[in-house]
Amino acid sequence: MEKHIPVLLEEVIENLNIRDGLTYVDMTLGGAGHSSVILSKIPNGHLYGFDQDDFAINKAKEKLADFSNYTIIKDNFLNAKERLYELGITQVDGILFDLGVSSFQFDIPERGFSYKFDNELDMRMNQSAKLTAKEIINTYSYEDLVLILFKYSEEKYARRIVKNIIREREIKPINTTFELVDVIKRSLPNKVLNQKGHPAKKTFQALRIEVNDELNVFTKALENAIDLLAPKGRLAVITFHSLEDRICKQIFRKHSTIDVPEGVPIIVTEKPLLSLINRKVIIASEAELEYNNRAHSAKLRIVEKN
Repeated sequence: MEKHIPVLLEEVIENLNIRDGLTYVDMTLGGAGHSSVILSKIPNGHLYGFDQDDFAINKAKEKLADFSNYTIIKDNFLNAKERLYELGITQVDGILFDLGVSSFQFDIPERGFSYKFDNELDMRMNQSAKLTAKEIINTYSYEDLVLILFKYSEEKYARRIVKNIIREREIKPINTTFELVDVIKRSLPNKVLNQKGHPAKKTFQALRIEVNDELNVFTKALENAIDLLAPKGRLAVITFHSLEDRICKQIFRKHSTIDVPEGVPIIVTEKPLLSLINRKVIIASEAELEYNNRAHSAKLRIVEKN
């Protein structure tokens, strides 16, 4: 199994402006790579980590064995604000989102996230949830499947892929990752099949987003996180594809600007809710890219609450 290496670790730690004695939240605990470093800097503080995946939580506990000043909450980060309120935590000093699927989730064939392993199509981050990729592939209408592939992965050949999915499932259900990969490959022209990168990547990304309602959940969770921040608290977000980054950029811009009607002589005295720490998105250094392949598509944005 591939070792889980936290992405943009140095940049996250530096820009979160971590100070001892304060409270931090890792919304995407995963293998606790970021959290372990945060905890090493706050011996008198506390960290709350959210994850809905049992495997990830067990991995995190192993990683954090030397620390006691943390609390793991098994839940979707959509519910973080409510869950923290239940514990009497109404403000925190730093929040991190590291979006996407953890590398060890991809590496477990039974989870059905990866086109590299032949297993049942699943893709649930929360394994107690009902909706799976197999159900989507075998029950969604042509129109809905095309929309998912266009909207969530900008798949140029969505219609061709979906036509073949419909044709195949009329003969027999498409139950496994490799069965779906075969349909996708049959749907694409040779010029695409011969390109670098796996031909099923976009379709699998779109299915994963739909299974976990990732974009809607992230939008709501990010707004909630902004509410949770204490004054001078910082929020860092690592995204891995343009759809997530666009949401993050738009929400940060909305809360870091004051709308003034054009041509109206008004002196603006009100401060925006947020200040951008980096106006230009932060990406991985050449040095990190040499040892951490997952960092290639990572983008980091940070804001501070005024």
